[in-house]
Amino acid sequence: MSTSLQSAAPSSLTVVGSINLDITATATRLPSPGETVGGGILRQQPGGKGANQAVAAARLAGSSRMVGAVGQDDAGLGLISAMAGAGVDVQDIARVDAATGTALVLVDSEGENQIMVCPGANATVSVEGVLFADNEAVLCQLEVDQDVVLETARRTSGFFALNAAPAAPLIPGLLELCDLVIVNETEYELIPALRDAPLVAVTYGGDGSAIFVEGERVAEAPALRVNDIANTIGAGDAFCAALVLALTSGLEYTHALAAANAVGADAVRDSASQPALKPLEHYIEATSSVGRPA
Repeated sequence: MSTSLQSAAPSSLTVVGSINLDITATATRLPSPGETVGGGILRQQPGGKGANQAVAAARLAGSSRMVGAVGQDDAGLGLISAMAGAGVDVQDIARVDAATGTALVLVDSEGENQIMVCPGANATVSVEGVLFADNEAVLCQLEVDQDVVLETARRTSGFFALNAAPAAPLIPGLLELCDLVIVNETEYELIPALRDAPLVAVTYGGDGSAIFVEGERVAEAPALRVNDIANTIGAGDAFCAALVLALTSGLEYTHALAAANAVGADAVRDSASQPALKPLEHYIEATSSVGRPA
């Protein structure tokens, strides 16, 4: 794709990706290999990088669309209902003869986590029959088959963004179709091909985020300090949704990064993988001075 950011300017975002039930155990610390840590608190909640990003986009922009798959089980029905309740268009979520995707999550008192994902129905995600508008912004991740991601990119005539997580070698032809790739600093190191990509956003946790154009660092924004961290799981997904929405609405790089950082800071204060968020305009206004001369 080679769409200008300003011309895309969607009012919402379509996400193609994973939908999971998160089963989370929270304890004072994470166990070492072979160790048992007691005193945990168990909870179940909606998750999956795709669903998290779709819900974040709906809360930021008022609406979004999710393309994915869940099982015929109660978990799948519950996840669809939760997304619909958040303002996500769920008409393109298939119900298939497979178990709904599940993530087993361990979280410590500082919000750090370990996650094991069982894909289930996510392995069946397809964009067959799904229509994408000419000016539509689409966001994918790598929790579904890369062939599906590639086909989505080919079908997207608007702005196509890839959150290249979890890190994996990108199949031939995919990177060339990406208008934007979003990764964290570890993923950036693990995917060398991103060094020459046209537009890459990299997050650095407490050190903020930056944008690279063909390997050159052209913009950056500091992180917001958060003292009351509850959970870091949904922060990266909220950042991704916010950054795509900010860039495709015409915001310049530094301001878009700052607004997305502010969204991520709000997300870590919430214990949910799909945190409550304010409208994107709030974060844009709150960061309006970033990048201006002092």
